Amino acid sequence: MAKPSIPKGTRDFTPEEMAKRNYIFNTIRDVYHLFGFQQIETPAMEMLSTLMGKYGEEGDKLLFKILNSGDFLKDVNPNDLEEKNINRLASQLCEKGLRYDLTVPFARFVVMHRNEIAFPFKRYQIQPVWRADRPQKGRYREFFQCDADVVGSDSLLNEVELIQIMDEVFGRFAIRVAIKMNNRKILTGIAEIIGQPDKIVDITVAIDKLDKIGLDKVNEELRSKGISDSEIEQLRPIILLEGSNREKLATLKEVLAASETGMKGIEEMEFILNKIDKLQIKCQLDLDLTLARGLNYYTGAIFEVKALDVQIGSITGGGRYDNLTGVFGMPGVSGVGISFGADRIFDVLNQLELYPTDSLQTTQLIFVNFGEEEEGYCLGLLKQLRENGIRAEIYPEAAKMKKQMSYADSKKIPYVALVGANEMAEGKINLKNMATGEQQPVTVEELIKQLQ
Repeated sequence: MAKPSIPKGTRDFTPEEMAKRNYIFNTIRDVYHLFGFQQIETPAMEMLSTLMGKYGEEGDKLLFKILNSGDFLKDVNPNDLEEKNINRLASQLCEKGLRYDLTVPFARFVVMHRNEIAFPFKRYQIQPVWRADRPQKGRYREFFQCDADVVGSDSLLNEVELIQIMDEVFGRFAIRVAIKMNNRKILTGIAEIIGQPDKIVDITVAIDKLDKIGLDKVNEELRSKGISDSEIEQLRPIILLEGSNREKLATLKEVLAASETGMKGIEEMEFILNKIDKLQIKCQLDLDLTLARGLNYYTGAIFEVKALDVQIGSITGGGRYDNLTGVFGMPGVSGVGISFGADRIFDVLNQLELYPTDSLQTTQLIFVNFGEEEEGYCLGLLKQLRENGIRAEIYPEAAKMKKQMSYADSKKIPYVALVGANEMAEGKINLKNMATGEQQPVTVEELIKQLQ
C-alpha cells in the first residue's frame, strides 16, 4: 500500500506547532481589537469572475481553479478540447477558484454588504490563502494572511495607527524590527522628474528588487525597460539617499520641487512622521526610497517590516490604495491596510526561540490513574481544577506507572498528581514536579493557587 502524502507546498502542524501558531494569531487578534478592528471571514472559494484579472497575468496563472461538479464536460467546446486550449478550457470547466489573497474577497465583501456596514469600516481577517506557486523555502502553496484594513476614509491618521499596530505586535513578540516606509506619490514624482512618467511601474518594480539583486542588476533591468543611462544616473542618488528621515525629506523637497504629485507624497510623509514622533514608538521607522511594493494598486504610503536579527524577507507589508471596490462597480472607496506574514513570523520566533513558555498551552497537570475508585475521586478534583482555569487531564486507564509517567514526559506536562487510598483519606494530592522530581502533599485549594 502506497505511503500517504500531502500536496507539495502544504504542511501538517503538530500540537506544539499549532500552539505556537495560535500564540501568533491570538497576539495579532488582541492588538487588532485594541484598535477597534472587527473580524470578518470570507469563503475559501470565490467565483473565478471575482478573482480573474485582479492580480495581473502572472497572478491569474497562480490561481487554483476548481473543477465544476457533475458532468463538467457537457458545455465544453469539442474543438477547444481537441486543440488543448488551456485558457479557454479553464473558463468552461471551472466557475470557482480558491482565494489568492484576502484583499480582493474583502473588496467584494464591501460591495455586497455596503448597506450593512458603517464607514469608515475597520476590518481584520485571519484566514488561509492558496497560490499555485513553485514551492521553495519560505514559499508555500497554502499559507495564512493576517490582514487589517480601513476603508472609506482618506485620513492619514489611519496610517499612523497601522504603524502603532505593527510596533505593538512586534513589541509583544519581542522581535526587533525596522518598519520601512515610502510613498507611491514620491516614486511617481521621481519618474516625472527624470522624464519617464509612463514608466512608473517598470521603475518601481525594478528598484523594489534592490535588496535582492543589487544596484547593477537593477540598472540592467531599467535599461531593458527603455530607461536611458542618463535617466538611470538621475535615479541613482535618489535611490541611494542617506541620512535621517527628515534629512531625506529635505533633499527630496529640492529634487521634486517641480512635481506636484511628488510634493504631495512628501507632505503626506511629513504628516505621518510628525504624529509618530509624538507617540515615541519602540520600533525603528525608516524612510526607504527603494521600497516600492510589487502590487500596483498602492497609491500613497507603503510599508514593509524587516526582522533585524534573522535573514528573511519582509514579515509584514501594506499601504494605501484608492478605488479598492471600483472593479466591482462601487468607485471612490479609498483604503489602507497591512498584512502580517504569520508563516514568516513563525519561522523568526522559532529561530530566535522567543515563545513564552506559557504560550504553548500544554496540559499543566495530569492525574495518574490507579484504578476505578481513585479514578472516580480524581474526576471530581479535575472538575474543580478546570473550573478554575487549570489545564488538567487524567490518564484514561490504570496502566503501569512507567507508561503513565512516560506519557506525561512526552507531552511535557510539568506536574503529575498521585492520588491513592491514603491521599483520598487525608483529602490531599501528592504533587510531583517533573523538572525537579520533588513531591509534596497539597490540598486542592493549594494546588489551584500554585498553578493559576
